[in-house]
Amino acid sequence: MENIAGTQQQRYDMLQAGLDQLDQGFTVFDADLRLVAWNRTFLRLLGFPEEMGYVGAPFESFIRYNAYRGEYGPGDPEALIARIVALAGDFAAHYAERNRPNGRVIAVRGGPLPHSGFMTLYTDVTDQRHYEALIENQNQMLEERVHARTAELEAANNCLTEANAANLEIAASLRRSEERLRLITDRVPANIGYFDSQLIYRYANKGYSEWFGLPTEEIVGHPLEKVLGPVWPHVRHNVLRGASGEQVSYEYSLIRPDGRPVFARSTLVPEFAPDGSVLGCFVLALDVTEQKRTQAALVQAQKMEAIGQLTGGIAHDFNNMLTVVIGNLAVLREQQERDTELDEYLDSALQAARRGVDLIKRLLAFSRQQPLAPKTVDIGLLVQEMAKLMRRSLPESIALTTFAGDSLHPARLARVDPNQLDSALLNLVLNARDAMPQGGLIRIELGDLTLGAAEAQNEELKPGDYVAITVSDNGLGMDGATQARVFEPFFTTKAFGKGSGLGLAMVYGFVRQSGGGVRIASAPGQGSAFTLLLPALDEDVEALEAPPEAARPPGNTDRLVLLVEDDPDVRRVVRMQLTDLGYPVLEAENGPEAVSIIENVPDIAIMLSDIVMPGGIDGWELARLAKKSRPKMRIVLMSGYAYGNSEEETTDAEDPQLPMLSKPFEKRQLANILQITDP
Repeated sequence: MENIAGTQQQRYDMLQAGLDQLDQGFTVFDADLRLVAWNRTFLRLLGFPEEMGYVGAPFESFIRYNAYRGEYGPGDPEALIARIVALAGDFAAHYAERNRPNGRVIAVRGGPLPHSGFMTLYTDVTDQRHYEALIENQNQMLEERVHARTAELEAANNCLTEANAANLEIAASLRRSEERLRLITDRVPANIGYFDSQLIYRYANKGYSEWFGLPTEEIVGHPLEKVLGPVWPHVRHNVLRGASGEQVSYEYSLIRPDGRPVFARSTLVPEFAPDGSVLGCFVLALDVTEQKRTQAALVQAQKMEAIGQLTGGIAHDFNNMLTVVIGNLAVLREQQERDTELDEYLDSALQAARRGVDLIKRLLAFSRQQPLAPKTVDIGLLVQEMAKLMRRSLPESIALTTFAGDSLHPARLARVDPNQLDSALLNLVLNARDAMPQGGLIRIELGDLTLGAAEAQNEELKPGDYVAITVSDNGLGMDGATQARVFEPFFTTKAFGKGSGLGLAMVYGFVRQSGGGVRIASAPGQGSAFTLLLPALDEDVEALEAPPEAARPPGNTDRLVLLVEDDPDVRRVVRMQLTDLGYPVLEAENGPEAVSIIENVPDIAIMLSDIVMPGGIDGWELARLAKKSRPKMRIVLMSGYAYGNSEEETTDAEDPQLPMLSKPFEKRQLANILQITDP
């Protein structure tokens, strides 16, 4: 026990020695106002003798000591002692400064302890107050100097105010000028910008901001590479040329968020410093998208025109050749009617030649040279035949299927131009092919649809029954913005040079001209479906399958026919058909020869003339001259070009009274049209 007590005493002595080293004095009194802890600094700062400091020393002893030596000023010491002890009994936190007789200033800060009693700190702040007094004196001197200097500055400020007013007026004028300049540049239909030698944008007008789809604050102060994004690699070389002092023009393209490509032509004009260094470049860019699109459409239209002219020429020559082939085969068949084995070969040859005629008509339809010639068509049969041809135009990665709904009648009849419908279906299938670069499935479905009054009015159609032809794919699909413009002429989502933008416009125009409508169902990534609605007919299918009308017996076989044809083989076949029909025939190789014959042979009753002939007088001019000199002469024109699509009679748009016959034709067709002109 003695050892433990000794150890505790040692620790207490060490703690007390440490506390005695502090610059601040402190005391701790308990709830009975008895001293619990203190240090020598406390006794020294307040001038107490060391014997007063012991554990249990009453608070009153310290107060009494100070009171009787005049620390609290004049007054009854006992009264002062009683008041201070009473306050200590109900101790409250406080701070006070006491001036000691020795001239030192002691700051006293006291506070109650959690479990009753209180602690007080005593700090000598004499030097601090001295320094504060010095600072206060210096502040006063400084304030006097500031007042003097302020007077000087006020005088100078008056001069500056006048100068500033002038500067403000100049600044306002410059600001108005800048606003006008920005207003002008924002209204100019061009994209205007400026970047410095570090390739940082310093200016961008409204058009420039809208072109890149960024607010101005995201352009100005930012590097070109960040603003231009994916365009930067394509224009970097030209930008560096401009930054080196060369004026340069170039074109570039970017893709809008809606997937639409746009094109711009930019010119960079360098700005030079007096020493010749490049400060930056002005940028002037113009939107040339429509110009590019128009140029591409013009090129495509020129190509289509060239193809059309080439196709027309080929069609003329092929039709002349097929006229010879079909005419000779028909004669051979008539002469060998009883040879069954030979008939089989002749039938196959005639069927192939007639398919050639259909093929030529389709070529003319695809080149947009075939006029609209509606007739009653079995839609299901046409789709099946067309599907055979279209499969040859598709890669192996794309399958084409056809399907006819059970709700339709066996014969899906509509009155349309079959060649134009072929062309429309081909356009839709090729568009579907282009929408599936990785392959897929194209489906052609037939169905029937009845439109009520309200539904028909919404689609600007007549109420009634329609044949629905749907061409669908599982390709890229279209968004709403594209669907809204898909039938606009020259609008296309294909790359420049890949399409004219006229295909779907032609489809829409043909269907609307036929009294029908077009529906679209599509979504990005979910494919597209185009539905053609064509007015249905109630006619019986047998009407389509009626056997060819037999050649009418000739009327007045003594009526002389003038045959005008520059191709000798065609002329020979047509002459043979005319003589078989009982007509006497005169022949002319060209227009001038025919004019001479008409002038010298008054007995000519009918003229059958080709339209396109050498010699300076074509069929139309020849017909005009013939009518002028022989008003009663009957005239029939024939041509291998696309002037008509009817199997029998068509008429010239310039003269509805003038019958026309499309090559190739058979004897029965020739007989029928001659009977019309020779009643």
